Amino acid sequence: MTPATYVGPIAVTAAYFGLWYYLLLGLQRGTKYKLLAEYAERGEQFDRYFGQDGRMLAADRAVLNTQEQMVPFLASLWLQAVFVSTARATALGAAYVALRAVYPFLLGKSVSKTQSKRVFFATGPAYLIVFYMLGSTVYAALAR
Repeated sequence: MTPATYVGPIAVTAAYFGLWYYLLLGLQRGTKYKLLAEYAERGEQFDRYFGQDGRMLAADRAVLNTQEQMVPFLASLWLQAVFVSTARATALGAAYVALRAVYPFLLGKSVSKTQSKRVFFATGPAYLIVFYMLGSTVYAALAR
């Protein structure tokens, strides 16, 4: 097999990391500096780590949830690509990345004490994709 065999999963992996870095450096970092300026304008101190600003909590949640799911997703993607089907891994992986990209919008711009239940529309199908890729890989291995 050549690297060209895995061009789809490679692209999906790159897209996932691109999304994660956008959330980390764009959304989270951008939110932090925006809040620092807003708080300073009001003469208040912004506490990045112990404050409870809902906008910062939402940005953090988007980054951390994406990071928390990184290992299961990438492991299942590559197991699927190597042992079952690169085409299926690519299609399911692309759908997963799209769902992860929607997550921050479903979460909303601000988080309160209760997390938005809308995120299930992104996380539920994403979990099913990971479970399917892992399950079908295990099935393929046991069937041989």
